[in-house]
Amino acid sequence: MSVLSRVAMTLLLVVAAAATVFGLVTHWPGDTRATNQVGTADYAAPGVTFPVAEVVKVLPLCEGADATTGAKPAPGQGGDVVSSDATCGAMTVQLEQPSATSGDVRPTVSVSIPPAVSTSGLQQGDTVQLLRMPTEKGQPEAYSFLQVQRGAPLSLMLALFLVVVAVVARWRGVLALVGLGIGGLVVVKFMLPALVSGQSGLLVALIGSSAIMFVVLYLAHGLSIRTSTALAGTLFGVAITAGLGLLAVDLARLSGVADDEGALLAGFVTSMKPQELLTCAIIVAGLGVLNDVTITQSSAVWELRAAAPSLGRRDLFRSGMRIGRDHIASTIYTIVFAYAGAALPVLLLLFLYERPVLDLLQTESMSEEIVRTLASAIGLVLAVPVTTAIAVLTVGAAQEPVAARGAETHEPDGSIPVHAHDERNGPTAADLMTAAGGPRPPTTRAEARARMSRTGS
Repeated sequence: MSVLSRVAMTLLLVVAAAATVFGLVTHWPGDTRATNQVGTADYAAPGVTFPVAEVVKVLPLCEGADATTGAKPAPGQGGDVVSSDATCGAMTVQLEQPSATSGDVRPTVSVSIPPAVSTSGLQQGDTVQLLRMPTEKGQPEAYSFLQVQRGAPLSLMLALFLVVVAVVARWRGVLALVGLGIGGLVVVKFMLPALVSGQSGLLVALIGSSAIMFVVLYLAHGLSIRTSTALAGTLFGVAITAGLGLLAVDLARLSGVADDEGALLAGFVTSMKPQELLTCAIIVAGLGVLNDVTITQSSAVWELRAAAPSLGRRDLFRSGMRIGRDHIASTIYTIVFAYAGAALPVLLLLFLYERPVLDLLQTESMSEEIVRTLASAIGLVLAVPVTTAIAVLTVGAAQEPVAARGAETHEPDGSIPVHAHDERNGPTAADLMTAAGGPRPPTTRAEARARMSRTGS
């Protein structure tokens, strides 16, 4: 390997690792610091509980105007409780635990449900969660439908995912899952509390992303120069994405509040700037695809060197970039369609408004997706040549072709003399194949007569 390039890259990564550790130590939010910023707001009003119930019966949709709201509430009943003789737009459930007024009996109630829930496949035996509101003494308990309990199918999908990864990718896949778990801990234990405490979204994203990449890459792909090359290219891509994201958010005057959730969060956590959160989201969103591209480019260069040891560094870079261009094209499709799929309801709603396309693209929600997509894509594209160049500089140097070393080492009878073999490595693969095939045929009559005379003697 190129010693100078290897030392330079190692020093760069050591400095990046030291900066990451320093950032984690200095910006790690304390529990009280993060909690005090949130305040005392609760998820629900005092006295509200969330009982779990089993579905006994699901009624069909109501016809007409009521199909948009479900069944009408029962007279004198709070919440969404309907009368027991309802014929549409509701479901009957039995609570898993007795209520405060039911004694030892598990109460059975009928509650109104939205049409979308009725048509989602909800059936008898499913589990749902209700919202129970406190009532005055003597008043019947008030219930409303909250959500379907999806723990079982989600757990099944997760288990299937873990098994498939472990069987197909084996230890490499298991280590990747461990790295993913550590990355999740970095997000939950560092990035989210740091954002809540009002720290810079840019610094939080850079520190957290760097820590995640160091752990994930080395844990999944091993401690090697090849992995270090991919890590260096990934950090470069993260830096480009961060700079472009910060610039685009400022130039496009994005507020970071594009939907109800953003507005609720902005009012709930007043210490955090929505623009900082958007910048952090742009950086984190491109980590997975960026990591995929850089590790592929690094591995491609190493495999090209193994397949073509005599290839010069310039030709090696060109070959690696041909692979990289194909990867760039397919990955750009992946990014764009992934964001389009996530924002499909927004796209459909904007389409129904029948506004000009340019006006739709300039809305807050669409502009955020466009900035997120383009910043990630630009960082990804620029990371490909940088990663390829670093890999070309750190991979082994070109070797002299075997044919050139042994072109003039044949004996007159076509055999290979002992002194013609590589003294350091022994006979090469080409030498063994030539020896196994026997002497080469004579090329001239004089050579044929000379062989015959030596054989006869």
